[in-house]
Amino acid sequence: MAEESPVPGQVTQDTGQQASGTAQPPQLPQHVVKRTRMGGLWLASGSFAVVLLLLLIFILENSKSVDVAYFGAHGHVPLGVALLLAAVLGILMVVIPGTARIVQLRLTARRHRRADAGRLAASQQQPGDTPNPGPR
Repeated sequence: MAEESPVPGQVTQDTGQQASGTAQPPQLPQHVVKRTRMGGLWLASGSFAVVLLLLLIFILENSKSVDVAYFGAHGHVPLGVALLLAAVLGILMVVIPGTARIVQLRLTARRHRRADAGRLAASQQQPGDTPNPGPR
């Protein structure tokens, strides 16, 4: 079967564009809005509000009082509060050592950057130049 030539103004099936013969207006460039810090803050605060609402519902639905004992201290708290407190303490057990490790890695990276900068400065000096001691 022979392919029919498109009629001017007719839309072709394979490309979805008009056939040549009529002038098309130039397509404008697509504007893409970049993500901003405020947009991220807006998303984070909305997500935080939803999580707080879910936690509030959890605490209200688990209001039965339970006995809690810890190293000789005894008390009565609602079950939801006790479970939430246990979850927060579990998170802290991960966050505190993680923070210490991040600080340790940043200090090591800073030392390596300073050493690399010192070697670069030493390699760029002319043979007749006197070494310039930098801040330590």
